[in-house]
Amino acid sequence: MIELDKLRDIIQMMVDNDLSEVALRDGEETIKLRRGAGHTPPTSQVSYAAPAPPPAAPIGPSADSDSAGSDAGLIAIKSPMVGTFYAGSDPSAPPFVTVGSAVHPDTVVCILEAMKVFNEIKAEVAGTVVKVLVANEDPVEFGQPLFMVRPR
Repeated sequence: MIELDKLRDIIQMMVDNDLSEVALRDGEETIKLRRGAGHTPPTSQVSYAAPAPPPAAPIGPSADSDSAGSDAGLIAIKSPMVGTFYAGSDPSAPPFVTVGSAVHPDTVVCILEAMKVFNEIKAEVAGTVVKVLVANEDPVEFGQPLFMVRPR
C-alpha cells in the first residue's frame, strides 16, 4: 500500500503542475488519481488494485443488543479508510443508495473524501440495503460500518 507521505507528495505535484490525472503502477498495486474543477466529490478518485481486506463482513448476534436478532445474517459495508462520508455525488444529488436499494458488488454506495481525494466505495456484496448508519458529511473511521445489507 502506498505510504501517506508519498500520496501527499503526488497530490501536491498534481496541484503544482495543474495535472488532472495521474496513474502509477508498482508491482500489483495501481493508483489512479483524477481531479477536476471545484470541490465536487466525484471529480477525484483513488483505486487500489492490490489485494486488501474486504470492507464487507458478516455481523453476528450480539449478547448486549436488543436488536441483535434483527441484525442476524446482515452484512456490514465498512469504511476502508478514515475520511468524510458523502451519500451522493454532490450536495444536490440524491444518495447513491437508500434503505431498500438493491446492490451488487460493483454498486457505488457512497464517496469517502480523504485529503481532498474522493474515493468511490462499492458494495462488494449483493443484496438489499436495510440500514444506512452514517449521515451525509459525517466523519468516519477505518472499519466503521456504513451500511447494513441483507445478502441475496
